Amino acid sequence: MSDTKDMSTSGRGSRAAGPWAALAALSLGLFMIVVDTSIVSVAVPTMVRDLNTGLNAVVWVTSVYLLMYAVPMLFTSRLGDRYGPKRVFVAGLAVFTGASLCAGLSASVETLIAARAAQGLGAALLTPQTLTLITHLFPGGDRGRAMGFLGGASGLATVTGPLLGGVLVDGLGWQWIFYVNVLVGVATLALSLLVIPDWRPGRAHRFDMPGILLSGAGLFLIVFGVQNGQTYHWGELLGPITVFEVIAVGVTLLVAFVVWQRVTRNEPLVPLRTFADRNFSMGALTTAALGFAITGMFLPLVIYMQSALGLSPTGAGLVTAPMALVSGLMGPFIGRLSDRVNGKYLVMSGLLGMALGLAVIALQAEAELPPWQLIPGLLVCGLGMGLVLVPVNNVAMGTVPADLRGAASGIFFTARQLGAVLGSATIGVLLQVRIVTATAHEADAASAQLPARYRQDFLAYVRDTTSRTAGAPDTETSSALPRHLARQVRQLAEQAVQNGLTQAAKETLIPLIAVLLLGFLAGAAMRRTAPVGGSSQPADHPTALTTTRKGSP
Repeated sequence: MSDTKDMSTSGRGSRAAGPWAALAALSLGLFMIVVDTSIVSVAVPTMVRDLNTGLNAVVWVTSVYLLMYAVPMLFTSRLGDRYGPKRVFVAGLAVFTGASLCAGLSASVETLIAARAAQGLGAALLTPQTLTLITHLFPGGDRGRAMGFLGGASGLATVTGPLLGGVLVDGLGWQWIFYVNVLVGVATLALSLLVIPDWRPGRAHRFDMPGILLSGAGLFLIVFGVQNGQTYHWGELLGPITVFEVIAVGVTLLVAFVVWQRVTRNEPLVPLRTFADRNFSMGALTTAALGFAITGMFLPLVIYMQSALGLSPTGAGLVTAPMALVSGLMGPFIGRLSDRVNGKYLVMSGLLGMALGLAVIALQAEAELPPWQLIPGLLVCGLGMGLVLVPVNNVAMGTVPADLRGAASGIFFTARQLGAVLGSATIGVLLQVRIVTATAHEADAASAQLPARYRQDFLAYVRDTTSRTAGAPDTETSSALPRHLARQVRQLAEQAVQNGLTQAAKETLIPLIAVLLLGFLAGAAMRRTAPVGGSSQPADHPTALTTTRKGSP
């Protein structure tokens, strides 16, 4: 039975609106979800002050969202197959919108963390349904264009978060980074109910409860351990239990999950035959590398621009705005192009472009660099991002059988979110370590300009300043240092911290470049796709020349 015949008669009114109207609603929903993965970062210092809490608690505001986004997605992707992707999409949108209102109204960090967890669950419900619906709504040659619009919205949202967050925090307060979701969410809900068809595949899946528990617990423990390892100094977490033991248990549970998926006679949560398609399996690896790099790159860039170059949150957002604009505008054009050319080469070119852009930034970054000189490297990153976001979705999902689309979209988005969580955690840990080391080195060199008896006090002052503020020396010097040296000490401390932060940011970009190159290798392993309008089967697929995709014109 074709996908067209699977559509419920209750979707007639929605079908009349056309698939492109439905795509607009899907893109708005995904835009809002993706923005929230990065928008909070610029508000962290303000939240620490306004909520009268510590940095660790506010870091959880971001961590819990990423955790609750990534962990349930294998399960939530199957809900669309059973109850209909529109219904699950709308439910996720409603949960996310309501949780956003609660987040904005939060008067304590505990309430805010709980609201962010609910936001993550809403995002996990919504996100997998987008690819499933697009694959259904655009069965033929327009799928690349549709993926282009969706990828453009996702790319624009990814790099718009810091700019939008900076403007809202500076102008209206941190609460408005959540209130804006309520406004957009209500409008998207109304549009979705009107234009998205109520297509129900009618496949009554059995929910693989052992698989859900094993995968959920395993992913949670791994992400929790990596995300919070630095907080506990990679040592004891609870009693005698260490961070590495938590991660090891998570890995063991995931191994048990894979074994269970192979031996279970019931319907598995992750059909392992999905990975028999090389394009899908390599696409999942590529999108994980992409998520790692996109999420990981913002922390060193924001720290460098705000703490070393002295930009405000809005100013830093404005510097990154051209990258967002280029990536977003390219989406529709690259989507159309991916219908006509070999998609794997677009993916490979995009990953190389992102790596090149980060390499340019790493080479030119200096403590006294005019911020506008970063724009060429950021533009190259934006071009690369625009090249890869759409084709990797299209190539990875293009040959997945209809009965596996729900599971495949869940796996695909889980891979990207896990990459994002690991990128944020890994780069955050590495940046903290390099800030301490590089700033200490710079401070040691600067202390040579002071009398010997004051050098240890100066080093302690710089060390304390760095740990508290990550880059903005206090206006008053330590009482252990004489007042007649105050001006010189402030200047030397500011120079040492700026140079240390700059060096740390430069070095932290290198692992991101390496991950992008690994993604390039995964892209190179994809099969060549046939650039014909009605089919996206690999050119060497055995049915590529003899069959037509179901539902295609």
